Amino acid sequence: MMDETTGAEGRQAHGVKQSAVNREHPVIFSEFSALDLIPDGDLDKDFWAAANRIQFAEAGFSRTAHAEARTLVASRWTRQYLYLAFWCHYQDLNIYEGEDPAPERWQLWEKDVVEAFINPTPDRPTHYYEFEVAPNNQWLDLEIDLTQNPFNNTQWNSGFTHETLIDAQRRVWMVEMRIPIASMTAAASHPLTEWRINFYRCDGDEADASRRMLSWGALPLNLAENSFHQPDSFGTLRFISGS
Repeated sequence: MMDETTGAEGRQAHGVKQSAVNREHPVIFSEFSALDLIPDGDLDKDFWAAANRIQFAEAGFSRTAHAEARTLVASRWTRQYLYLAFWCHYQDLNIYEGEDPAPERWQLWEKDVVEAFINPTPDRPTHYYEFEVAPNNQWLDLEIDLTQNPFNNTQWNSGFTHETLIDAQRRVWMVEMRIPIASMTAAASHPLTEWRINFYRCDGDEADASRRMLSWGALPLNLAENSFHQPDSFGTLRFISGS
């Protein structure tokens, strides 16, 4: 098993300098739902119809815009779960072909994938949780502690459920995640609770210089190591009541 600090993403995190980001932290609102559901990847259902959506299409390490890889994200929550939905515009898909999506897949970030880094304890910025899902529903979850070496706990398992759908006609692949709040050792949420969060997207041929590494919260530029693990760049996840 290769260490997560290697590979195309340049994901070295241990000892990363927490560089300040000169941009206001973005906010995503998560609306309460009284009902839970099992993810099926269908984002046209009523559960998501009125959900607030944020979007990003900017390369994390250069801020170059990539409209062809525009990514939308929405969130909802219940007493037990945090839900995330992703709409990913694409040109071509780059996945691990022919693999069983059931077991956890290491190095998933080297193919097409969406990622959510979630910190339910903002007073401890170097400790958070990482969730990844690929177009073919392969997955990875990790507990991250940047004060440790190694910084990624690969034995941690959130028990999150997820499902994907690919709309080839519209060239959009979709992800629906359901994450147990208790798995992140987080207190029960309530309206006005605020967590820290960031969203990322890896898109395109990993051997191609044009590979797109997108970030919602702006990452520091001119880092010695390009890394998504920059807690200062995280935006805010704000829990709100239902309508």
